[in-house]
Amino acid sequence: MSTTSDLPSKSHSLPSKPPSSRFTFWLVLGAMVLLAINMRAPIVALGSIAPVVQQALNISEIQIGWLGAVPMLTFAIGALIAPSIGKRFGLENTLIVMISLLTIGMIIRTVIPTWPGFLTGTLLLTLAIGFANTLAAPVIKQRTPKQIPLLTGLLSLTMTVTAGIASGVVLPLSEQVGWQWALGGWSLFGIFAIIIWVFLRIQLGSSSQPSLALPIANTSERSMWRTPFAWQIAIFMGLQSLLFYTVASFLPSIWLSKGLPAIQAGQMGSVFQFMAPISILSLTWLINRGRPIQALAVFAAVLNVVGVLGLSYLSVDLAWLWSALMGIGCSAIFTLSMMLFSMRTYTTNQSSELSGMAQAVGYFIAFFGPLGTGWLHEATGTWDLPLLIMLVLMVANVVIAWLVSRPVMVDGQKI
Repeated sequence: MSTTSDLPSKSHSLPSKPPSSRFTFWLVLGAMVLLAINMRAPIVALGSIAPVVQQALNISEIQIGWLGAVPMLTFAIGALIAPSIGKRFGLENTLIVMISLLTIGMIIRTVIPTWPGFLTGTLLLTLAIGFANTLAAPVIKQRTPKQIPLLTGLLSLTMTVTAGIASGVVLPLSEQVGWQWALGGWSLFGIFAIIIWVFLRIQLGSSSQPSLALPIANTSERSMWRTPFAWQIAIFMGLQSLLFYTVASFLPSIWLSKGLPAIQAGQMGSVFQFMAPISILSLTWLINRGRPIQALAVFAAVLNVVGVLGLSYLSVDLAWLWSALMGIGCSAIFTLSMMLFSMRTYTTNQSSELSGMAQAVGYFIAFFGPLGTGWLHEATGTWDLPLLIMLVLMVANVVIAWLVSRPVMVDGQKI
């Protein structure tokens, strides 16, 4: 079954003589890497330097908490509105504006060192990232339809690795040049990203209109909000994100409560995060080798179940293993979800709509993970109930993993 991306385009916004596929591949690869560098690092870096920023701005713990909660809300809002704006103005045009907005947000946080300035900058850059999260997949589908797993895997890998680098260097860097330069200096990567995306737009044009009609079996584009597959992948991604953000927030505290020494408990958070590159590289390699997506999706979901089970009830001596399994499972599911946005849709527009709908629902679900877990822990005085609920949700996600990874397209047609 072919996609419309494989066929000649009739849109006046695309060049009449497109560049070679090799040139397009490397150009899109460079653009995606620079985009990914800016999609997580500015958020993660703040977490590593939060006490310094709190003292410098003279703000409360509640205000710092809002800075941590803002990204999931703005990701969801961005995902909701990105597909329609991208369809109207073009994916590349929209991304150029959003990367510019992201860069401006980073600069505002640096040059206006007050609570209103920092909050405004954070709102701008996280809203822009919400757009980028949604529109990256359809650009990959439109420009490099035969390299979807590879480019999506590299996008996810770059986000993870650069976020880890940023979180590790921002605090020592702030001691040398000050927190404003340590955070704001990342805007240089935003400027580089703008340059390459403008170059891509000039060379390849803007995919502002659907290229051709849908295949005969799918002649009308059904709203993703009324499509069972879209809801399945939204819940699949949402439950993964709920686990990821909950574990990222509370994993050291949970292990500490179970008797792990403080230093080792803190190291478990690093183990969880450092599994991401291994997971993403392995998943991308296996899919490119033709391994069945359904088996990989179910396996990743099962790893999350075993990890949460170990965290809840099994040996503390194997804390590193349970933390690692959750890290592998979460990263694999996120990357696989991004791939499915393109691999299970017929057109770039469908990919954008599915990406937007699934991420809006997914991040809305994820928003309640840290909040609900923190509230239940405070109400009960233990981690038992929130962990039990998390375990039940991860078991349910195994079933959803089987559903979303079947060899069918978004409309239910078999591949």
